[in-house]
Amino acid sequence: MATVNMDRLLQACVTMGGSDIHLVTNRPPVLRIDGRLRSLETKVLEPDDTVALMKSITPDRNQQELQEEGGTDYGFAFGDEARFRVSIFRQKGNISLVLRLIPTAIMSFEEIGLPTICAALCRRPRGMFLVTGPTGSGKTTTLACMVNYINENFDRHIITIEEPIEYYHTHKKSIINQREVGVDVPSFGEALRRVLRMDPDVILVGELRDLETIESAIRAAETGHLVFSTLHTTSAAGTITRIIDVFPVDQQEQIRIQLSSNLIAVLSQALCPLAAGKGRIAAYEFMVVTPAIANLIRENKTYRIDSSIQTGKRLGMQLLDEHLWQLYDTGKITQEEMLDKSRQPGMLQDKAAAKAKALRSKEQRKAAKKEMEDIGPIFRS
Repeated sequence: MATVNMDRLLQACVTMGGSDIHLVTNRPPVLRIDGRLRSLETKVLEPDDTVALMKSITPDRNQQELQEEGGTDYGFAFGDEARFRVSIFRQKGNISLVLRLIPTAIMSFEEIGLPTICAALCRRPRGMFLVTGPTGSGKTTTLACMVNYINENFDRHIITIEEPIEYYHTHKKSIINQREVGVDVPSFGEALRRVLRMDPDVILVGELRDLETIESAIRAAETGHLVFSTLHTTSAAGTITRIIDVFPVDQQEQIRIQLSSNLIAVLSQALCPLAAGKGRIAAYEFMVVTPAIANLIRENKTYRIDSSIQTGKRLGMQLLDEHLWQLYDTGKITQEEMLDKSRQPGMLQDKAAAKAKALRSKEQRKAAKKEMEDIGPIFRS
């Protein structure tokens, strides 16, 4: 009977430009390429196949966690070509695996299309910079880009707290220490409790997933550190609301004051397949915390933040829908993709319809003009 080889699957993912590998029973291995799922032409996986594939790459510690908890996550290197973040879980009594490819090369600000002001914000000595978006929107890649920029250009002590470690950084101009939750430290909370004793300048927290972690991250920013982290929110205003709502009502006013003083920027992003059919491009919503926006946070008027973003274009600020429209208007993404990722699809649909109507009118005018030019000689004769 034919077997599926894990090394070949990993190599196929790298070679074909995949972002994820899905291994589930009763289906061949599946790659996600440019945001779409593609089945490989191999055998349909049976329960024994997924178990064998899991055991071929999973450390004993994680196999034990899988047995006890029903799931485990970790990262590993595939030679010098890439790293993979692995999520293994049980479903209907069988083992399933999802492997996310993490390229070894870290992209620059220009390559991933980040607003140019991000470089200036990475120079800040203190404050909190949040990168938000749904799962698979490239948050980790954006954070790795920012950390690498600091590492290459400034003498800082950078500490990252991740679960698991995804991009591996080497010491450059900065010193960088990467701590993995579950391997180097038991939890995000414990890591953040101890991090301030380690003389850090920059702290990266993989995810603000609970009250304790959020509270510790804000405190770290408040005490003179530059803190980067992520949330699964889809807008700048929504990010602020989500953080505040995590806290008990009697603490929310204090948190609003702390956020208004310590938050420096929120970058919300979404990954869109290119209309040309190969590759993806990121759409961004970007908010820099100006004195006016800080005041809105303090006064619990986050519903007015979108208006402040629209008037802050000179600082590189933009709403997600504005960037999605630019990408659609220049032919980089399809109308369907723009509407799928939009926060207000109805407005963009109306705008696209108006554009199409204007184009039709223009084409009709051109056709009428040409017709008159063609029949002109008849009347002149």
